Amino acid sequence: MRAMVLESPRHPLVGKDLPRPRPERGQLLVRIAACAVCRTDLHVLDGELLNPKLPLILGHEIVGQVEEIGVAVTGFEVGQRVGIPWLGWTCGECRFCLTNRENLCPYARFTGYTIDGGYAEYTAADARFCFSMPNDYGDVAAAPLLCAGLIGYRCLRRAGDAHRLGIYGFGAAAHIIAQVARHEQREVFAFTRPGDAAAQHFARRLGAKWTGGSDEAPPEKLDAAIIFAPVGPLVPAALRVLGRGGIVVCGGIHMSDIPSFPYEILWEERTVCSVANLTRRDGKEFLTLAPKVPVRTETQTFPLEQANEALEALRSGNLTGAAVLLP
Repeated sequence: MRAMVLESPRHPLVGKDLPRPRPERGQLLVRIAACAVCRTDLHVLDGELLNPKLPLILGHEIVGQVEEIGVAVTGFEVGQRVGIPWLGWTCGECRFCLTNRENLCPYARFTGYTIDGGYAEYTAADARFCFSMPNDYGDVAAAPLLCAGLIGYRCLRRAGDAHRLGIYGFGAAAHIIAQVARHEQREVFAFTRPGDAAAQHFARRLGAKWTGGSDEAPPEKLDAAIIFAPVGPLVPAALRVLGRGGIVVCGGIHMSDIPSFPYEILWEERTVCSVANLTRRDGKEFLTLAPKVPVRTETQTFPLEQANEALEALRSGNLTGAAVLLP
């Protein structure tokens, strides 16, 4: 099979011909139809997430068809379309797994980080962590649902019943979750890079009540804010525009250092929290909800061999929605 391989952090991916994987016990072999590009891929590439499997095939927003079924797998058929997310394996035995918090399993393995992922023509995945995909979406449109959608959904649930919701960083995750928030009759306040008129127009098109730069204050105090941009200084910025009892949810797996800030902007029972990974329950809930909204993903496709170009487009902010690689 053809694959784009990370041989060393901070170096471009290399196109290679590799043996097609074989499904082990409990696994599916999936022929990949589309794999979306996530900012987490950039964090791995840039060495900001430590100790990746090397050499490594990046990618954890995978849509494809079941090609082979390993021993002891039930509930799947050859030819069935499935999705493969970031969370690729958990122990099932630790206190987190046993209390419906498998996203915090200390032994967890992650697709495109500690397990080979989807920047390739085939991948083998633990069947327990593969999702049946809704028929309402084509392969390209479905791919961003598997991380931008799932992590965004978990962030939204962490925000509770907030009516006035701020979203910092209007990229792939934000454009999906803004649609869910509007479906739930919430008001969306979108914060972009200062002066990014295109992103602000995009947010307004998706129903944002207000748009502005991350250095601006909205016209009303917010009940909650979700930060998708990996920029630590946005935490105190969000706290300053939050009402009493509000929550700031940090949705990224990596963020630059958060600067010190005065206690007064945290006081009045404001909260700062992070979101880690996802659970299979998150996946099932969101993939059931998405067609009902209906969530519409906006994508830009790249051939597999142009994975480096897709990653650079994401880094530079030159994307509307999500980049998707096509083997």
